[in-house]
Amino acid sequence: MTVTATAPSAADERLGKPRAMDQLIKRPEIGAMLGALLVFLFFSVVTEQFLSVGGAATWLDDASMLGIMAVAVAMLMIGGEFDLSAGVMTASTALVTALLATQLGLNVWLALLVSLAFALAVGALNGWLVMRTGLPSFIVTLGSFLALQGLNLGVTRLVTGSVQVSGMREAAGYESAGFLFASTFQIGGVSFYVSIIWWVLFTVVASTLLMRTKFGNWIFAIGGAAQSSRAVGVPVVRSKILLFMTTAFAAWLVGSINILRYASVQANQGIGLEFQYIIAAVIGGCLLTGGFGSAVGAAIGALIFGMARQGIVYAGWNSDWFQLFLGVMLLAAVLVNNMLRRRAERVRR
Repeated sequence: MTVTATAPSAADERLGKPRAMDQLIKRPEIGAMLGALLVFLFFSVVTEQFLSVGGAATWLDDASMLGIMAVAVAMLMIGGEFDLSAGVMTASTALVTALLATQLGLNVWLALLVSLAFALAVGALNGWLVMRTGLPSFIVTLGSFLALQGLNLGVTRLVTGSVQVSGMREAAGYESAGFLFASTFQIGGVSFYVSIIWWVLFTVVASTLLMRTKFGNWIFAIGGAAQSSRAVGVPVVRSKILLFMTTAFAAWLVGSINILRYASVQANQGIGLEFQYIIAAVIGGCLLTGGFGSAVGAAIGALIFGMARQGIVYAGWNSDWFQLFLGVMLLAAVLVNNMLRRRAERVRR
């Protein structure tokens, strides 16, 4: 019997190594990276000050304060929820710290711990109400937003007779706390705020949590399909409450940085910033429907904010153009994110 050899069949393409481009497409932050590069190149050409060390210190500081919150909000959005109280919470925590330190004479460190406990309690309450009532987080946190706004104004005016609390520099423990949260470091003879380091650290921790831990897998799962996740044993209620507490913690961190840097706080501070946090997260690759996004992408989205906001100032343009930029970037990000998600789904198949 003669045995004839047959030509090997074409290899199954599913067994081959994934192409580099396909791997990039899977990354939620790829669109934000391209956007950041374009914004950077544009303002580098339009204005000389943008590329200077001093210019970089300014737009990095601008991005850092927004970026800390954007990363936390991105994690919550990946989990399928929103927090509209995030902006006003930054003022609430700063006010709690300032009132305790200046009016009651508490050491700043103790005041910071109390304000942290307050923030975590509000975050836990938001998460519990969302899960207990089944109401959309948009509605629940809108109620928290209004309640905190009224509390900030009412209590501050009642205690101080105005809508501002100041005098933090005279409080015990201010110097050491200020060193941790509001100091500067030198690069090229230019001062950079330590908030930039906090932003990087927060992004690294959040990204590691999302991509390297079981809890991170749970976040993606409950954001994509909460009922199915519950059916396979994912602790949906506990996970979502922890995510709301994470945004509250980030708000406390930003509020602490603000009160220790400026030594005063306005009761109406932070209102409206919650939309900027969400926009930065969306620009960074998060979907409004949940289950998709990244912490790094949100950080890059905040970087785009900082570069554009300060770049417009350096170029001598009217700051009103920034609102146009935000609208265009938001629409572009939603379109690009949807396109990338569909492409990534095809690649995974």
